[in-house]
Amino acid sequence: MAPRLPRPHRDDVRIALGGLLGGLLLWAVGLFSRTGDDPTSVVDARWAVLVPLFVTAGCELLRRTRPRTALFIGTAAITADLFTLGSLATVVMFTDLVYAAVLYGTPASARRLPWITGLLTVAGTVVPYVAWRVPQALLIGAGVGLVSLVPAATGWVVRNHRDTAEAARLRAEQTALLAEMDRSQAVVAERARVARELHDMVANHLSAIAIHSTAALSLDDPGTSRDALGVIRENSVEGLAEMRRLIGILREGGADHAPAATPTLDGLPALVDGARANGLDVTLDTGTCAVPAPVELAAYRIVQESLTNALKHARTGRITVTLAQHDGALDIRVTSPYGHRDGPRAPGSGAGLVGMRERVTLLGGTFEAGPEGALWTVHATLPVTEGDPE
Repeated sequence: MAPRLPRPHRDDVRIALGGLLGGLLLWAVGLFSRTGDDPTSVVDARWAVLVPLFVTAGCELLRRTRPRTALFIGTAAITADLFTLGSLATVVMFTDLVYAAVLYGTPASARRLPWITGLLTVAGTVVPYVAWRVPQALLIGAGVGLVSLVPAATGWVVRNHRDTAEAARLRAEQTALLAEMDRSQAVVAERARVARELHDMVANHLSAIAIHSTAALSLDDPGTSRDALGVIRENSVEGLAEMRRLIGILREGGADHAPAATPTLDGLPALVDGARANGLDVTLDTGTCAVPAPVELAAYRIVQESLTNALKHARTGRITVTLAQHDGALDIRVTSPYGHRDGPRAPGSGAGLVGMRERVTLLGGTFEAGPEGALWTVHATLPVTEGDPE
């Protein structure tokens, strides 16, 4: 089957009907471009004017869907009109075909047609003048320019404006898309940061509460239960304070409250004391470390989460926390007994290891965690030199 022609645009139908009716009106009242005694008119019959008129009007239906075809047929029709009495409506519709071929045609056609029509205008000006040597011959070039060059140039200007507006619209859409992507990434990053902070601040206290409450329920000893309840109360109060601190940060009106102090390496002894109060045997060796605030916060949270994991999963034994600064990096190592744990355990989801790894990655460091013989080792290296974090 032959491909069906696309349906004409409704505006093209209006243009075709308007041109056809205007040409019929001029034909009916006897208004033609040339008189019957004009030597350029080969066919003097009035009806001959209608053939180019109807053909050109039919081409108008294709001005948007098939602009090159419409211009090709329209050129043949306007040429045929030169050998009749002539119709102004046919000429006007032909100029619209030239305009539409530049505006709706391919980019190559849009670039070539103004040059072609310009050459035709020059030829239409020079050749008749050289042949006849009369000033009136220059009017032929002017007529060719009005019929071909002017509409082609107009179409080129309109097309450039249209393409520029389309390019601006696409750039605006791309800018909006990039802004939305940046916003989404910022939201995801902020959610991940809040999740890490919430886990690191509260998980330690909740793990201690879970372990000591399990011990109190499993042992029928009033003294042990009293001690467990004391530890539970202390951790619940501290966890509640941490939760309130985080809520104050997230609240829109949080700026009205005094900012909470960011944990630093100076807070590690208190953190270790709290772990000892929860029943862990912890030794701390920090040495002398002078690191930027982001590195201090990350190191504090890594040690905090490592002690929380030891409280939930480690066997009874010595836990060592060592921090050392050398070669432009802060080295953090936390070891704890590895193996089957006797006594109550708190469930884990693995979010702590994920959070520690994310913190180290954001600072451009390295992170490893896993068993080494009878020990579970958490080892992180954080660069402390000036540079752009990832």
